[in-house]
Amino acid sequence: MLVQTSTTWVCSVAVATVWTTPESVREIDQPGIDIPVRMNKWIEAMTNKELLDLCDENRVQTQLLFGEPVIVEEIVGDWAKVICTWQTSKKHESGYPGWVPVSQLKELPRISDFGYAKVRIPKVQLWTLDRKPKLVVPFNTILPVIDSNSSFTMVHTPLGDLLVWSEHVEISPGIESFIERSGAEIVSCASTFLELPYFWGGMSPYGFDCSGLTYNMFKAHGYFIPRDAGDQATNGIEVDMNDKSNWELGDLLFFATVGKDFVRHVGIYYGNGQMIHSPSTGLSVEIIELEGTKYVDELVGVRRYARLEEDAQ
Repeated sequence: MLVQTSTTWVCSVAVATVWTTPESVREIDQPGIDIPVRMNKWIEAMTNKELLDLCDENRVQTQLLFGEPVIVEEIVGDWAKVICTWQTSKKHESGYPGWVPVSQLKELPRISDFGYAKVRIPKVQLWTLDRKPKLVVPFNTILPVIDSNSSFTMVHTPLGDLLVWSEHVEISPGIESFIERSGAEIVSCASTFLELPYFWGGMSPYGFDCSGLTYNMFKAHGYFIPRDAGDQATNGIEVDMNDKSNWELGDLLFFATVGKDFVRHVGIYYGNGQMIHSPSTGLSVEIIELEGTKYVDELVGVRRYARLEEDAQ
């Protein structure tokens, strides 16, 4: 029997985009607010200029994954003003703020004492209890567990109780008690997303922005770090950026335009003088050699969040 502790609002679609205001949505963005969301259709339909506009016109803030909880501050017409509580931000003391269509949220009873399942691969199929396909959900989706065996794990979702192949998820007793893994495992995981197109505000394998990539690689390996690059640059353990011999796999590298102190970009140290990152609109996740690039002069900090290989559980 489920232990119901209270109710909470959660994302009820595979990926919900969090908008700056309801007025931020353009006609071309309709597939991103539809039920079901059609992420591929939305992204593929946009020109490079329309993709850039998501950032340049401050339209999109971040994204939510299926089952991710939010605080609903108010509902205005078809829109909810929300706080994304799993995404730490200086923009709000409780999490990342923005607006989401009410139709992409659902109020559910919370359950406890059964643990949580986190998706380990880029996308997985959720199945009904009679083994019919229900919804594809992305990497890092976390859902409460009802029951589990070697074949299937039953999870509690906004669409009812569903099944996922057990080999595709990691199970933990709590949201923040997943195994903390090493920086080497983080960069290895990031490599599976090579050539994934950059997407402003992106938090899913349909497209990451620079800090969306770093946030999600660490979330996948047991760490909840801040959502944005600027906040990531002021947390963790400071590492001497001038002593490259001290850099470890998985360290975060931060960059600012020369002459400015605003952190504009973040990547993950890949070892051997290289970085894996999601660069900018029109480009894709890539591994680059730092030497000989603008990033040498733009480096403003190095931070460590991950355990070293010998210390990881």
